[in-house]
Amino acid sequence: MIRFAWLILLASVGFAAEPAVDIDSAARIYQAAAVREQVRASLGSMPAQIRSLFAHDAAAQLSEPQLAAVSAASVRGFRIDVFEAPALRALALNLDPVTVTKSLAFLDSDLGKRMVAADVAAATMGEENIDKVMNGEITAPSTPKRDAIIAKLEAATHSTESTVQVFLSMGQAVAIGTAIGSGQDPVAVAERTRKSSEASRVELENNLRIPMRRFMSYSYRNLSDSDLKHLLAFLDSPTGKKYVAAYNAAMDAGFDAMGKRTGEQLGESLRELAEAQLDAAGMTRAPPSAAPPEAPPTPASPQ
Repeated sequence: MIRFAWLILLASVGFAAEPAVDIDSAARIYQAAAVREQVRASLGSMPAQIRSLFAHDAAAQLSEPQLAAVSAASVRGFRIDVFEAPALRALALNLDPVTVTKSLAFLDSDLGKRMVAADVAAATMGEENIDKVMNGEITAPSTPKRDAIIAKLEAATHSTESTVQVFLSMGQAVAIGTAIGSGQDPVAVAERTRKSSEASRVELENNLRIPMRRFMSYSYRNLSDSDLKHLLAFLDSPTGKKYVAAYNAAMDAGFDAMGKRTGEQLGESLRELAEAQLDAAGMTRAPPSAAPPEAPPTPASPQ
């Protein structure tokens, strides 16, 4: 399935669930689906996107040094090594041995390989071209029948919902990580961002659904209608549904981890900048004049 990065709740407390399959099995799915290649293709644009989010936030009003800290933190946070461990664990938690076996059989088939190749090509075509595809400036030939199949594929993969979830989760994670790094209350920040995310979720999904279908239509332009029907048959099967759920959970977990790491780095940097500004202000402030100390207040007369 197609995933790419756009622009993050606290990790679950309590005992971690035991993975349903081992990490090696999850890694086989991860490799067969070429997740690393797709995610890595999106990471280069993340610092600029995160900086843009902060730059256009009127409430934040960050200075240029602070925006530079945003960019630097994003570079350190949005890395494939930060993504992979939580993503693989999420895969393992949401897969089972039967799903692994049947999913690998599909991914190793001719159609599965061509689907994955199309996913990788779409993810690596560059942010500018991706935007043009989603805006309808670059299109692929289609028919009403094919459009109907694409709509069913978008629904079966939950592409819109998953992309919005990653976007919101990532934003929440940056906010929470920033709170942790700067010494704020992460619980209060988590609650505020959760409410804000839920308030915007439906609108984001409605605005993104058609662009996602355009992107999927263009990405799978070299697959025939018959290919798309066979792909839909797999995705609608019990195995396909479990595969989709595990894949989407892995993407969410991985981007959540990168967002939180970015926020933690940013929180520390902003705190250091604030401390440096205070130090500089103290050094440049003129020494006080040698005025006599104030007299102590006169005690009240006893009644």
